[in-house]
Amino acid sequence: MTETAEHLVVQHMEHQKAFFATNQTKDIHFRIQQLQRLKQAIVKYQTKIENALWEDLHKSPEEAYLTEISIVTGEIDYHIKHLKKWAKPKRVSTPLHVLPSSSKIRYEPLGVALIVAPWNYPFQLVMNPLVGAISSGCCCVLKPSPDTPRTAKVMEDIIAENFASEYICLVQGGKETNTILFKQDFDIIFFTGSPTVGKVVMRAAAENLTPVILELGGKSPCIVDEDAHIDIAAKRIAWGKLINAGQTCIAPDYLFAHKSIKDELLNKIALQIKAMYGDNIKESRFYPRIVNGQAMERLATLLKQGDIHTGGVIDAKERFMAPTLIDNVDPDFLVMQDEIFGPILPVMTFDHIDETISYINTNAKPLALYYFGKNKNAKHVLEKTTSGGACVNDTLMHITNHNLPFGGVGNSGMGSYHGKQSFLAFSNQRAVVSTPTWIDIPMKYVPFKYFKVIKRLI
Repeated sequence: MTETAEHLVVQHMEHQKAFFATNQTKDIHFRIQQLQRLKQAIVKYQTKIENALWEDLHKSPEEAYLTEISIVTGEIDYHIKHLKKWAKPKRVSTPLHVLPSSSKIRYEPLGVALIVAPWNYPFQLVMNPLVGAISSGCCCVLKPSPDTPRTAKVMEDIIAENFASEYICLVQGGKETNTILFKQDFDIIFFTGSPTVGKVVMRAAAENLTPVILELGGKSPCIVDEDAHIDIAAKRIAWGKLINAGQTCIAPDYLFAHKSIKDELLNKIALQIKAMYGDNIKESRFYPRIVNGQAMERLATLLKQGDIHTGGVIDAKERFMAPTLIDNVDPDFLVMQDEIFGPILPVMTFDHIDETISYINTNAKPLALYYFGKNKNAKHVLEKTTSGGACVNDTLMHITNHNLPFGGVGNSGMGSYHGKQSFLAFSNQRAVVSTPTWIDIPMKYVPFKYFKVIKRLI
């Protein structure tokens, strides 16, 4: 894919800063109109989006709609419904010593935003943060991944056809374009990707003191306790792991199974895989492909340690890797070092729940945590660990609720979005105190004549 020349990036920045300075984007009706326009464009281009995702990742139209298109259109609808309320200045209480002043919070757009997205959900992870940028009143430069070029081209067409480039534009390219973009003086950078690249983004942003939202990843644990509903756990783990062939930042990355139920659980996960994708998984139109040859090679190296319980079949030419369960995994195995980002589920065993808690807390804070078992024990695990999000007796579903923030903690990211959090992510919460002139209380002035009274008040 062709890199975007630096002078074009600079030109986009200059035009967007000039357009933002006109204050047009601050008008609530303007923002709602742009959200409506974006939704209309997505509906118009739906078939092209689905076809592009099929060509890039072998995603079925059903999966493309459920995990990409509907999430964005649902987010748009939610913002349209609530935007006027969110954007309205919010009165807050004023302490006694500040009276008779009044206090409020004004929500203002940060300015020109940069959104850089990865390849695993190439449509959703560009468009969903864009909804927040539009909703808050920002201008925006979008940068999709070059690893899913067909989807990137469809999004470029959508943006070019529906929005003036001085308001929203999309630039194509790889590392060179990213380097150019990160040198610019954006008002906020929203990046989704790996922790390694997230550190690069943060270092670059520091040069301009640009705030960042980093949606990263990590090794999200899945714990199945001895009192879990094994059939339900097996089905929900298989589903959560294999959406997008495991190329999901919140997919269960490794499995902690209680020793008393491990064998039964693994056998039932294998049965659920077959029930979902059939005897010949490679021929299933519902089973996606690995994004490219480089990713295939990396995943293949993870199969060399442990005992393969299920799967392990690879067709590099077709970018196919069968769903794979690896039993008898040790923490020092290669598969346990970095986020897998593929259809491989390594399995470790525990006797007591505190073993899993200790392991989780010894390692980097994960983006998600999944626990299957009784609610009482789930509460114990949640109290003793931390993660960006969590599900009890399910996987992935916390991402589907507009009322919940989505984001990481520590190594798995900073900042959150979805629903109102997306509006806030691109907004400055400006504190305003308004003081009347009909009275001028003398206590605050030098030489602090009434200092004893002031001390009692504050």
